[in-house]
Amino acid sequence: MTTSFTLTDTTFSSPRHTTHYCEAGPAGGPLMIFLHGWPQIGLVWRAQVEAFATEGWHCIAPDMRGYGGSSAPAASESYALKEIVDDMVELHNHLGSSPAIWVGHDLGSPVVGALAAHHAERTRGVVLISVPYAPDAFALPSLLPLIDRKLYSVDQYPDGQWNYYRFYLTNFEQTVTDFDADIPASLAAIFRSGDPSSVGTVYRSALVTRNGGWFGSAHHAPAVQPDYALWPHADFASVVEAFRVTGFRPGNSWYLNDSANIAYAHAAPDDGRLRQPVLFINGDFDGLCDITHNRFGEPMRSACRDLTVTNLPSGHWLPLERKADVIQAVRSWLKTKAL
Repeated sequence: MTTSFTLTDTTFSSPRHTTHYCEAGPAGGPLMIFLHGWPQIGLVWRAQVEAFATEGWHCIAPDMRGYGGSSAPAASESYALKEIVDDMVELHNHLGSSPAIWVGHDLGSPVVGALAAHHAERTRGVVLISVPYAPDAFALPSLLPLIDRKLYSVDQYPDGQWNYYRFYLTNFEQTVTDFDADIPASLAAIFRSGDPSSVGTVYRSALVTRNGGWFGSAHHAPAVQPDYALWPHADFASVVEAFRVTGFRPGNSWYLNDSANIAYAHAAPDDGRLRQPVLFINGDFDGLCDITHNRFGEPMRSACRDLTVTNLPSGHWLPLERKADVIQAVRSWLKTKAL
């Protein structure tokens, strides 16, 4: 007979940081830790946490630094990758520090990858969703050489699909004020299901500078209904309330630390190679991060000794768009790798 678990809220504080997290599952079960990306909170993992908790895992889904109920320092340098990894090390120690399965999506994936590179003893296996591992750091200088120049010519699209990243670096204050102008509308506009017809076309993230921002001259998101097929109503409301408190400044600040993040990556043992089993889950029509139609996955393939890639028909928001498929992909990989 299986036991079902619901998420409970917990907060852990150290002298340097406070982490709010959701947890479910038996306290003595093996650890599985889920790290969200931009612009989310730990609730993005509800489906996966509840499923694996029922199967005996002790599941943890923190609000990352700058999000939800966790600390949100003012200084942009506080969002360097090393600081965020150190938050997770402290949390892992609090949880007993037994080697865990670490799962990351979006900008949570670089955190998981860096933790696996710098603190290999803390990981039994690594699951990266949407954003592949980058041994030289997820940073604009590392991304530019991998752009598909057949789709994004250098003269028209020097930054390719990463033009939005460039806009963060050149127009940071606008990125904050535009997203903060109407937080429910911003989040509803951001969280949309992927479109299979977009494959092979210029992605909207390549046009941000040309359009004068994500939302152009309006400087606020259009009024669209939230996609409740992605977020349950109550969870989307919780995300909106979380961002009413923090705004977008802390989450957007994660993009402002390329130099520090590259230096941190280059300080990893063994040139950042990962020897743990790694599962990468790719969205087939993720216009930003898909590794099938470009070279974005090459550094990961070179740096991971035991890599499994699973492709799903999805856009970027895989844990929300393909809840059951992500659960099954992880479950199958755990079984295959005897983890």
